[in-house]
Amino acid sequence: MKRLSFLFAIMLTVTLISCSNVIGSTEGDEINNTENTNGDEGNSQDELKPEYLTYDTFLEKVWDFEENPQEWIYEGDVPCVIDFYADWCRPCRMVAPIMDDLAKEYNGKVKIYKIDVDKEKKLASVFQVRSIPAVLFSPTEGKPMMQAGALPKDQYIKIIEENLLIESK
Repeated sequence: MKRLSFLFAIMLTVTLISCSNVIGSTEGDEINNTENTNGDEGNSQDELKPEYLTYDTFLEKVWDFEENPQEWIYEGDVPCVIDFYADWCRPCRMVAPIMDDLAKEYNGKVKIYKIDVDKEKKLASVFQVRSIPAVLFSPTEGKPMMQAGALPKDQYIKIIEENLLIESK
């Protein structure tokens, strides 16, 4: 029993470490991922799926930090959730279907974006993303907040409901 517990603890540790502090690593590139990461969905179902952001589209749709480096000025008209991920990251792949579901559930109320940290290293650097998954929650007004690590769907919903969709009194 002790051996089994020890083995489980080692496996858990290795899994957690594999997605920490390795932004830009090519280890695990051999893992297949069926997720479309081309940056442009280009179909009528766009609003029902997360939108993949590049450096340029981030500046246009979220925050132009080149123009306003000292002040967060959100460019969108509805709050957004930004999932910083990598294809090789197992916890990121567990979060991916949750983000798909959130995009459908909050269609028109909250925009769900995804940023591949291997392709967009400068964006990962701007937000000091050191481990993934990392999720940025941005209200239409006010400061965004970052949540590191994978969470269950109900936790993401709670954060969205309590921090992004609250109405001013």
